[in-house]
Amino acid sequence: MHARHAIATTMVAMIAITTLAQAADTAAAWPARPITIVVTYPPGGGADLMARLIAPGLGRELGQTVIVENRPGAGGQIGAAYVAKAAPDGYTMMVDASSYAVNPSLYTRLPYDPDKAFRPVSVLARYPNVLVATASFPASKVSDVVAMARQKPGSVAFASSGNGSAQHLAGVLFEQRAGVDLLHVPYKGGGPAMTDVIAGQVPLFFANVASSLQHIKAGKLKPLAVTSHARTRALPAVPTMQEAGVASYEVYEWNAAFLPAATPDPIATKLADALQKVMTSPEIKQRVVELGGEVVAAPPAQARQFIDGQTRLWAKVIRDGNIKPE
Repeated sequence: MHARHAIATTMVAMIAITTLAQAADTAAAWPARPITIVVTYPPGGGADLMARLIAPGLGRELGQTVIVENRPGAGGQIGAAYVAKAAPDGYTMMVDASSYAVNPSLYTRLPYDPDKAFRPVSVLARYPNVLVATASFPASKVSDVVAMARQKPGSVAFASSGNGSAQHLAGVLFEQRAGVDLLHVPYKGGGPAMTDVIAGQVPLFFANVASSLQHIKAGKLKPLAVTSHARTRALPAVPTMQEAGVASYEVYEWNAAFLPAATPDPIATKLADALQKVMTSPEIKQRVVELGGEVVAAPPAQARQFIDGQTRLWAKVIRDGNIKPE
């Protein structure tokens, strides 16, 4: 009996050692060919910009070519479904945006299981929005907007790039936290929304800092507050929403890197380490600051924690606001 037990124990130990050796070999051999970053949005957007920003540095760190491939559509669902079905070998990764945390609550059915399809590798960077107003809008502070909205509920309008978009949700959270009722005017994209706000068709917009900065500096838009916890270096004179009197208000658009869930740990760790080095390099940090954001470079455990927190936040906002996709 003892001999049998000893043999069984030895075999278990040998299997464990073999498995560890195979995992080490897998990581050592990876990557042996080019890696594809799938971006779930069209060229020119924030996720695409981030992917193209990190691709050259990631290629240098890993010693392989890194290709960026756009697979846009359905609020990021098409690209995500493609990556969810990809071989979990480290050669297909995804760069997504904050909609990743929104879609599970916004859509009743997704073409992948958001809880089981992916493993977060890193939250790369996050960007606050800025509440901007048409230059001629009478309100110059957030408290003015709140007073106007309370005086005539539903009379103060804000634009967004569509139902369930980051700008729409930022506006709904503002309504919920400030106790006001605004009029939502959805557009098909952030560009048309921005154009109409500049022209004075709609007075307010929770804009991306990077895309609105030039218009703010040119005096075409009036910044009222940024949505981050601390002031942004891109607009140091503009107060945060909390400084402006809206308690517990903090909103970011962010980009994160994901792998298919079954990707081996050693490969995920190797990729996470490479992304950490790339994101904390001086040139990437400087470029992200210029775009009004901050580098996060959160490793896998913290990335999952952040994304889970965002998913809970937007689930509540969507539920309480009874938001439906277009």
